[in-house]
Amino acid sequence: MTQAWGARLLDDGRTRFALWAPDRDAVLLEIDGAAPQPMTAADEGWFVLATDAPAGTRYRFRIGDLAVPDPASRAQSGGVHGWSLVIDPAYPWTTDDWRGRPWEETVLVELHAGLCGGFRGVIDQLASLAALGVTAIELMPVNAFGGTRNWGYDGVLPYAPAEAYGSPADLKALVDAAHGFGVSVFLDVVYNHFGPDGNYLGAYAAGFFDAEVHTPWGGAVAVERPAVQRFFVDNALMWLDEYRIDGLRFDAVHAIANPDFLDTMAAEIRERLPDRHVHLVLENEENDAERLRADRDEGGYDAQWNDDFHNVLHVLLTGETSAYYGDFAERPAERLARCLAEGFIYQGEGSPNHDGKPRGKPSGHLPPTRFVSFLQNHDQIGNRALGERLTQLTDRESLRAATALLLLCPQIPLLFMGDVDGSETPFLFFTDFHDALADAVREGRRKEFAKFDAFADPAARERIPDPNALATFEASRPQPGPDAAAWRALYRDLIALRQTAIVPHLAGATALGAEATGDAAVTARWRLGDGSVLTIAIDLGAEPAALPTFDGEVLHTEGERFRAWLGR
Repeated sequence: MTQAWGARLLDDGRTRFALWAPDRDAVLLEIDGAAPQPMTAADEGWFVLATDAPAGTRYRFRIGDLAVPDPASRAQSGGVHGWSLVIDPAYPWTTDDWRGRPWEETVLVELHAGLCGGFRGVIDQLASLAALGVTAIELMPVNAFGGTRNWGYDGVLPYAPAEAYGSPADLKALVDAAHGFGVSVFLDVVYNHFGPDGNYLGAYAAGFFDAEVHTPWGGAVAVERPAVQRFFVDNALMWLDEYRIDGLRFDAVHAIANPDFLDTMAAEIRERLPDRHVHLVLENEENDAERLRADRDEGGYDAQWNDDFHNVLHVLLTGETSAYYGDFAERPAERLARCLAEGFIYQGEGSPNHDGKPRGKPSGHLPPTRFVSFLQNHDQIGNRALGERLTQLTDRESLRAATALLLLCPQIPLLFMGDVDGSETPFLFFTDFHDALADAVREGRRKEFAKFDAFADPAARERIPDPNALATFEASRPQPGPDAAAWRALYRDLIALRQTAIVPHLAGATALGAEATGDAAVTARWRLGDGSVLTIAIDLGAEPAALPTFDGEVLHTEGERFRAWLGR
């Protein structure tokens, strides 16, 4: 029988501990300051024990000569190699009546909690973001990782908020405060792999991973096994129920390679939380439109991050065609038109960056709100060798036009921290590894960029910042750009226009088509739910031509580069 992982307080005052260790014959529970206690072997490789251990108790498991933290630890004391803590999930919420916001209202800003000063630092930014009209923040992964600074995708304890960011109560305080401002909270979760520092699962549960299915990070997680599936589904439910998170973004689900698991997880979440606006969003390089079916309330997903939107606009804005941008180098205006009309650009065609293999499935039948679009995010800035933002890579007029497209088209917009201030601060890849692992990460990072023209020379790769240096982390704290006030005004005005003229009619919106009207110009049209027609024209060419004209109310213009109308 599959157990619930981790330490759970019982009604009788004791705590029940459970660990799946199918490779071992015996497991001891160690409570700080007390003699180790043998756990009882149960079916299917589980070990359980109920004993006196109030909230705040430090504990770990001893397996032979190895002392390990609870893989389902709710909090740590002393890092990912230290003691786990028994946590009381109760919290004095002040926003008990909060049920979330409809998906169509979503305007996301992605944040890194560590760069904001931890969970308390994010709270300090809420008033400013709410004043701009932002309706949701999305936290990069907050689960415990090795060291004190990390993007979060190297996490090893998915249930425990990183100590460097704050306690579980601090994270709940952030969610409570955000709801007080009318702002939803999304969380990025990583169910496709574990980081390299502090992952002990292989020492006692090798079956947690599938050695036959490879990912860039090692063997895939074996989500087809009941204990492993329960580990991740319960984790998702913990964030949504106990922490009252409003939505989850599931990182790189193509590396999980198990659509059935994704469907099962979504269905259980929908069944368990039927009375709230809970939003489930995928990152899926395979552009799998089947996960975005219309019956999302019966088990589907709300949307997918649309890398195609970013990639084609990056080509149009910067002219860069190296590496994966090569997939979008030819006829970029036609590709952007398909993206605006149908969502995915690659819907089964061969992709040069994927060795010519087909990528994607037809998506033109899906509502535009099934796609989360962005000009920048942590990947698309931080995966650059020097972490440059678009404010440094393109001209101001073109970027303003692309920003207007992002915020006024019917797809769901996502911004990245610093965007609203026109920040020119880089966002770099940073970690806090040591010794041989630090060397491997540093050299691996430099080797990764050898395929880019600018870093083909080994001497050029020496300029790539060391991910493990504290200075790399500090250099990534976003600072307002020189024209921050103008950028904030643009974002405030566009978000307000979106919320008043477009959002009330997004339910039932359908694309009417889009076409390239020049080498870097596109016109797209959508019929909104009230029957009105939204038309957008954008021209990102070096010498923009005159934009077309249409009947209706002009919603917004950016010189000769962008115009939006609303008509009948």
